Amino acid sequence: MQDPAFRRGLPRTCTPIPSGFTLIELLVVIGIIALLAAILFPVFAAARGKARQAACLSNLRQIGTATQMYASDYDGFFPYAKDASDANLPQIWPAACQPIIRTMPYLHPVPGAGSDEGALATYIRNREVWHCPADSGFEVLDNNDSCGGPCPLPARPTMYERYGASYLYRTEFAFRQINVDTVTARGSRTGRELGPSALMYLFDGNGSWHGSPFRLGRSGLRYDCLFADGHVKSLANEEYQDAWQATLGTGGGSPCP
Repeated sequence: MQDPAFRRGLPRTCTPIPSGFTLIELLVVIGIIALLAAILFPVFAAARGKARQAACLSNLRQIGTATQMYASDYDGFFPYAKDASDANLPQIWPAACQPIIRTMPYLHPVPGAGSDEGALATYIRNREVWHCPADSGFEVLDNNDSCGGPCPLPARPTMYERYGASYLYRTEFAFRQINVDTVTARGSRTGRELGPSALMYLFDGNGSWHGSPFRLGRSGLRYDCLFADGHVKSLANEEYQDAWQATLGTGGGSPCP
């Protein structure tokens, strides 16, 4: 009698087909996934960092426009105002300047400051303009060692949440009553005369926010900066230091600093 399986064209015996993966196959798949993650995650992180930097530069550009509007209402002068470091670390200034600092308004809105909305409040209605998306806070000023070492300025969880702005102001522009159209300075290294396009007056509170994660000391720090002519730029630490150390003209105001 013919085998029913044979009549249906099926083999008389069937070898079971193995199901699932072997351990080696699983390890190979996991290794490939880990390799792809190692390649892609830094790319995604860099893209997020660039997006934050672009938003931060956009904020600074808006503050630059507000500064120009302020200047047009106040005889061309930069805002007469202070920032968080001035208010909380008056010792960074000479003793003769500290009483003046205490009476100056803030440049920006400050939490708990009551009616003090900042010198630019009339020209900036959205407080978020003062918030750099990359702001992750800090514990000390990274560019000021005038306190016998790094100057402590606890800014947690972010500088914006603690003090109302992610940026610091070169208050010397206010003290000296510098005019936005005629401001000049001398380069610290070259000694040549610098115009508004080379003079920064507002910048990130800390260089780590946009800096390289693989930095050593100050190497790899980077600052988003606003210049006196209204343009914005991201500066590496060496460029930032050159801009910071430019010697401003005397202007017509206080001799401080």
